[in-house]
Amino acid sequence: MNRPATFRPTSDICDDHDDDVLILDVALRSLGGRPRLAGRAVTIEVFEDNSLVKAAVSEPGTGQVLVVDGGGSLRRSLVGGNVAAEAAANGWEGFVVYGAVRDCDELAETDLAVFALGTVPRKTEKLGAGIRGQAVSFAGVTIHPGDQVFADRDGVVILPA
Repeated sequence: MNRPATFRPTSDICDDHDDDVLILDVALRSLGGRPRLAGRAVTIEVFEDNSLVKAAVSEPGTGQVLVVDGGGSLRRSLVGGNVAAEAAANGWEGFVVYGAVRDCDELAETDLAVFALGTVPRKTEKLGAGIRGQAVSFAGVTIHPGDQVFADRDGVVILPA
């Protein structure tokens, strides 16, 4: 079993693994109660529907980061205060969301890192659509389940498994 990643600044990860590190080429906003994260990627691809996100955070998540490819949509939120609270209660390290989140005040008070493209107050649809556990590609990188994810105010970096 892989051990959870220990946080190191993203700049140090880049310095030590220059040839291997992948860097998101889009700046994501840090919106959670923790300003940084490190963990193994659990991947989900959805579009304006957070059914799979909600299902994932109901499971134990110690040492894991939920990487959500929301297609870059800023029309509907994929993570809000209730989902973040459940993720924190189940030990998740945090979220990397290529899409929108909401309930920013609640997210900021939750013991969880949340990095997202932006915010929108509109709730998600609940259609049960999406894919979990396959590689996702956004912001110039492809992230596979089990890759190591590190994020802080400097950016989000991936070390392939």
